[in-house]
Amino acid sequence: MKTMGLRDLWLVNPRQFPDAQADAMASGAVDVLARARVCSSLDDALAGTVLAVATTSRYRDLPPGVLSPRDAAARLAAEATAYPVALVFGSETFGLSTEEVSRCQNVVNIPADPDYASLNLAAAVQVMAYEVRLAAGTGPTLPVPEFDPATLEDIERLFQALDQALQETGFLDPRNPGRLMQRLRRLFSRTRLEKEEVAILRGILKSIAK
Repeated sequence: MKTMGLRDLWLVNPRQFPDAQADAMASGAVDVLARARVCSSLDDALAGTVLAVATTSRYRDLPPGVLSPRDAAARLAAEATAYPVALVFGSETFGLSTEEVSRCQNVVNIPADPDYASLNLAAAVQVMAYEVRLAAGTGPTLPVPEFDPATLEDIERLFQALDQALQETGFLDPRNPGRLMQRLRRLFSRTRLEKEEVAILRGILKSIAK
């Protein structure tokens, strides 16, 4: 991260932190670790962000929109000039769960040999950090959208209200939910909701509840 000029590290439920071994392995980048913020959940870590991109090498059923590393970096670099954004990595051993991936609007796959496509965590971070630096420094970037995007926690509250409304109307059976909410998350991930649009949708759901 420090080599590529990235400074904001958020850790979700680290097994041990602070950690002397981590400090020793940081090799001159202890300041990045010292500023790291520890969160109890991915939702907490993503609070306030308007765009989150999940990294994964595994095929997912019903994934969010899939981007190349360069396209993902260009989008992140462009929006980071105006809004908080996040690049999300899983653990070394298990990667990201399907539920964690569903919290993000896009997925990025680093192209590799399909017979051995998994990168270790440090390598994946280095590849994506390089692409972000390239996009932010010398490469072309996407224009910053001219709207007021909803934060990820606003969108998550919308999903919670939608889930409740669908149960109350009988459209969703909580005993056999299937993949309805996963499909709805995927639907909304293909667009960028504005704060006002989320407020309108929440208002519609409240009207239905009445």
